[in-house]
Amino acid sequence: MTPEEIETLFTRSDDSFAFARWGRPICPVVFGVDDATLGVVRGAIQAVCELAGHEMGEMDAELGSNLMMFFFLDWAELLEVPGMDRLVPDLVPLVDRLQAADANQYRFFRFDERGAIKACFVFLRMDKHLSDVPAQTLALSQITQSILLWSDLAFQDRSPLMVANDTTILRPDIAALIRAAYDPVLPHAAQDASHALRLLARIEVTQ
Repeated sequence: MTPEEIETLFTRSDDSFAFARWGRPICPVVFGVDDATLGVVRGAIQAVCELAGHEMGEMDAELGSNLMMFFFLDWAELLEVPGMDRLVPDLVPLVDRLQAADANQYRFFRFDERGAIKACFVFLRMDKHLSDVPAQTLALSQITQSILLWSDLAFQDRSPLMVANDTTILRPDIAALIRAAYDPVLPHAAQDASHALRLLARIEVTQ
């Protein structure tokens, strides 16, 4: 990858650069799926955590679960979940916007005092498009997009995944970037585009 390609992945639609990785073990909980799908989702989370060299835990001391994934059929269902308005600010206008846009997914992050990710909420409205995606592919895609604070424009034109020997896997360049992003010598968060150069340097070291 070039520095420009890395920078683009963390440059938001308002032209600001924002990078963040998790600063604590990821403790997931998944709502709205059967046991078989739950195993697939947890397996995908474990695989990406192992790739990053990051810990996956059972219970976060502050939040209990800090990666919450919700699978449902209609955005209006979020308004019926007790306490959801405390987890997600401005829930009612957010649901209105998502319904108006006919969106099928949304991610919301929370950060600690260092700027590191401390929680992520993933909402998936299982429309026909998402329902047609194999569970393993959907799970891997979602945890990939939750393991770092990517740009809101990242992966719009190209998926972070690819198919190799009939198996869906992470693209090698994205896998290398995730691994580099969790290198202990790098900060948990950065707002300067020069961080792309540091990420590239760590990629080159680990390859």
